[in-house]
Amino acid sequence: MTITLNHIIVVTQDKKATAKFYTEMLGLPPHKMVGHFAVVQIDDTSLDLVETDGEIAQRHFAFLVSEAEFDAIFQRIKQKGLAYWADPFRKQPGTINHWDDGRGVYFDDPNSHLLEIITRPYGAGGADAEHPHPLLQQ
Repeated sequence: MTITLNHIIVVTQDKKATAKFYTEMLGLPPHKMVGHFAVVQIDDTSLDLVETDGEIAQRHFAFLVSEAEFDAIFQRIKQKGLAYWADPFRKQPGTINHWDDGRGVYFDDPNSHLLEIITRPYGAGGADAEHPHPLLQQ
């Protein structure tokens, strides 16, 4: 049996606006409404967005993208004037990282969930990479 991740429930203030943000920023097909969820399909996994009036606990979502997809998404980040960082702690604003000899950047969705796009999986460059992932240096 092959196990795959089917869906993740994402809590939002406005599920339709958030779904539109995800699909536009990531260059995905429009979302679909399924019951009380706005569903954003990403390959075999979906983000099932649901609304709340309460507080939202911040979550982190990382998307592995091609170099061309990175260019397109990063261009949209800059066009929208969104803040972005090279690191998840938001200490390196206005720049990207080159961990694992790829590229990565962090930015917020409308609910302050931290989104990350990377062109290489964590650790893919190994310890011998010109820019090893910081997790390998601990």
